[in-house]
Amino acid sequence: MNIVILGAGGHGRVVLDILQQAREHVVKGFLDSNPQIWGRRVDGVPVLGGPDLLSDLATQDVDGAIVAIGDNGIRRQFADLVDAAGLELANAIHPSANLARTVTVGCNVVIAAGALVCAHCQIGDSVILNTGCIVDHESMVGTAAHICPGVKLAGHVTIESGAFVGIGATVIQNVRIGYDAVVGAGSVVIEDVEPMTTVVGVPAKTIKAKPVFDPKVVFAGQAVAAMR
Repeated sequence: MNIVILGAGGHGRVVLDILQQAREHVVKGFLDSNPQIWGRRVDGVPVLGGPDLLSDLATQDVDGAIVAIGDNGIRRQFADLVDAAGLELANAIHPSANLARTVTVGCNVVIAAGALVCAHCQIGDSVILNTGCIVDHESMVGTAAHICPGVKLAGHVTIESGAFVGIGATVIQNVRIGYDAVVGAGSVVIEDVEPMTTVVGVPAKTIKAKPVFDPKVVFAGQAVAAMR
């Protein structure tokens, strides 16, 4: 396909390199929200303009796009914009990545150099499997999660949607990392991590707990706002 890359920053350059080495798609340009770089070239590829061009590109010679934005939530939002514009979401899989034949991969996925994904793993939409990470057998990585460079996930690990596993972290077998959770760099996770929490250390301990919903506080706040 002829495709564009959303995001012309550092991660965008990595994605461009992966696509050029894989030689499966032709990159027509970048789209980026920063108007100061519109019209410039990044590693020889033009920055065509902002994301609002998606709909126009769909009527021209562009067939698809890939979102190269590190922030998990923003990456998922921009993937929805690509889909709404009628463009196909492409994947970028480095030729040196090793995927077992039984692995399933969603769309808008980036799998960087040296990544290893073992038998019967499931990789969701908008996932980043970064440089040299290992995802062992029968593990699941949910939508818009980011597995950073050098991470090691043992067998039967579940990474829920939007989770971030920092560089060099290790997660032992049968552990679940909750949605939007953060695992700090170099941590060793030996038990489940609750959604929307941050854990660090060896072994990993919680340093930031998920927000607690208190209906009394919420409804009281709404009542005060309504009286203003």
